[in-house]
Amino acid sequence: MSGLSAIDAIVLVVYLIGITALGAWMGRRIQSTNDYFMPRKFGITAMVLHAFGTGTASDQAVSVAAATVKFGLSGIWYQWMFLFVTPFYWIIAPIMRRFRAVTTADVYALRYDRSVAALFAVVGVAGMAVKIGLMLVGAGALIESGTGGLVDAGWAIPIVTVLFVFYGMAGGLAGAIVTDVVQGLMTMFFSFMLIPVVLSEVGGWGGALDTIRGADLGSSMLSLIAPGEIGVFYITALSINTLFLIVALPSVMGNCAAGKTEWEGRVGFVAGNFLKRICTVAWSVTALAAVAWYLQSGVELSQVDPDAVYGDIAYRFLPGLMPGMLGVFIACLLAGIMSSCDSFMISSSALFTENIYKQIITDRSQAHYIGVGRLAAMGVVAVGVAFAYYVEGVVPALQIWYKVVPMMGIAFWLGLLWRRATVAGAWASVIAGFAGWWVGTRPSFVAWAAELPMAESLNFVTGTGESAALYEPWLITGYLGAGLISGILVSLVTPRVNSEQLDLYYNLTKTPIHPGEVIDLPCQLPDGVAPNQRPMLVTAFDLEVPQPSVTTVVGFALSWVGVVVLIGGCVLLVTIW
Repeated sequence: MSGLSAIDAIVLVVYLIGITALGAWMGRRIQSTNDYFMPRKFGITAMVLHAFGTGTASDQAVSVAAATVKFGLSGIWYQWMFLFVTPFYWIIAPIMRRFRAVTTADVYALRYDRSVAALFAVVGVAGMAVKIGLMLVGAGALIESGTGGLVDAGWAIPIVTVLFVFYGMAGGLAGAIVTDVVQGLMTMFFSFMLIPVVLSEVGGWGGALDTIRGADLGSSMLSLIAPGEIGVFYITALSINTLFLIVALPSVMGNCAAGKTEWEGRVGFVAGNFLKRICTVAWSVTALAAVAWYLQSGVELSQVDPDAVYGDIAYRFLPGLMPGMLGVFIACLLAGIMSSCDSFMISSSALFTENIYKQIITDRSQAHYIGVGRLAAMGVVAVGVAFAYYVEGVVPALQIWYKVVPMMGIAFWLGLLWRRATVAGAWASVIAGFAGWWVGTRPSFVAWAAELPMAESLNFVTGTGESAALYEPWLITGYLGAGLISGILVSLVTPRVNSEQLDLYYNLTKTPIHPGEVIDLPCQLPDGVAPNQRPMLVTAFDLEVPQPSVTTVVGFALSWVGVVVLIGGCVLLVTIW
């Protein structure tokens, strides 16, 4: 076992210079804020790799591997929490593209008003800053363990940050998408490269499973469901939470709307995320093989740092495999982080520039607003870096992030499916959601919940003493329930949104994108495009549920087939040997 070699260093330098130059090169084509924030010109391949690159980062390999070491195969749900929502991406993507928006906040402005758009911008920027910090925490831990401590996480974080900020500020979303094509492929390689190396050391996959079963860990370590920890209720709650999270994630607008038409966004968003689900299996398999290797080496799992497992395995085995392989691993690791951070940075700066700054400072040049967007990008990343140094670890950071973003998703779904949703109702849903989260974390509330009848049988509270906390699925149920109920009740007693405004909003969702459309203003039908008269499935009680097209039904069904195949394949992995 050895550290970074000269060849490793050369590989890293070549990658960093090349990817930075590629992203910066895209900056020469930027002439307007649309070019910078929302270039609607990419094909299916680019959109698939953009969705994959944006949604897949090396920190996720860290969190999944860490959870797998702690809980077994069920730790896969730390990223597979998106799995059951993936078929809905087939429905969400064309709607996002049809809004013809630059940012998701533009959609809130049309459906409600500018105050709700500004609220979304604030929550969205905060959520993206937390997410960037989460990824940097994971990257730092992985780089430190992957270099055997040669590169400290405290230094790795700013180095990675400077690089993606430089090319991301220069090239905007177009630069992010182009670099994602390269970095997405590298992330796929990163996800699978350790599996054959570790399995060769433990007697293959069968040897890994036998070792785990022989250590009396098989029943829990090799189960997709871990009762009491990550069970059916846990998975269901995370999946529902994700359905609210995904529509309020600022970067999703770019994933769905940067293609030439809605078809590119639809295929790209679904296929790119299925690629991520496959890579998630690879991360869990790597972690299980690592567990087998530790056991065969006489190492107690209680002595293993879960956050360091992925990098530790790379450091132990790759240098002896071939010169430069550790450098390739770290380059691919960086690619996974940078391909996500650049997209999050641009979507956040778009929110600030388009939906906060431009509403206050009007009638300035395109160059002025592009400059503001670049400065805003730096500010968002600075907050993310501060969060990275503040948070205690990858999993705690993940648990904070996936609670912040869904709060705005409640207002999105209410507004999309129900004409009666009002401005006051949207505000109430967000405030009540955050209040429900806050109350659910108070020690006094946790102590009260622990004394309720059936508290033990329903697992209201986990842990004891100072570590006692409301069980995560109950916490999710509480804040989403509070947000939904408050949004509905307040909407019923407050003034409706203007009918003409609502008609434009719903007409946009029903009108397909025409090739060659020129979009001058966000959330407007272009000249010469008439609203599509789409048949409705449900209109009672002010509901707005269109009749799905054949394409929608077939794609949705096939996506569920993909979900079943993935789960079945994962179960077979641990049962056929």
